[in-house]
Amino acid sequence: MASDVNELLDMLFEMIEEAKNMPWTSDKCIVDRSDALDRIDEIRSAFPMELAEAKKLLAARNDYLASAKREGDLLIQQAEEKARQLLAENELLNKAKRESEEMRRKAEEMARELKQAANRYCDDALRRTEEAVAEAYDEIKKSRTRFRATAAGMTEPTQSQPQNKPFDAELDG
Repeated sequence: MASDVNELLDMLFEMIEEAKNMPWTSDKCIVDRSDALDRIDEIRSAFPMELAEAKKLLAARNDYLASAKREGDLLIQQAEEKARQLLAENELLNKAKRESEEMRRKAEEMARELKQAANRYCDDALRRTEEAVAEAYDEIKKSRTRFRATAAGMTEPTQSQPQNKPFDAELDG
């Protein structure tokens, strides 16, 4: 006895196909009723097994699809979370870059201002030093002039006395 529904249907088909035509008709035939009914009973009895198998397969398929959907949803959720995390890190990195660029710009500006202030201070100190040296030089020239005048006003030395001439850098130099 065949157990596969397809085999049973094939057997029923062959039975009908090989059946003898009824006289004067081409689409009617004579089939052994008991054989045909036996085949139909076998098909009916095989259907519950086939249907149970099909239901199990459908349930397994649905479970597999649900599992695949859950896994896919989880992967999508993880990818979205990773994308959000990368975006947040990128935004944080961009913010840090902007802040460091601003700090660098301010530091360069401050350095430029300090350099200008130091240059002004040095220039002012050199100017004051130059003025003080010029004043001191003028005072030295005045003192020298007074010294020469005083030295010239001294009595002329005699020949027996050694000549004490004041030092003159221009003359002796």
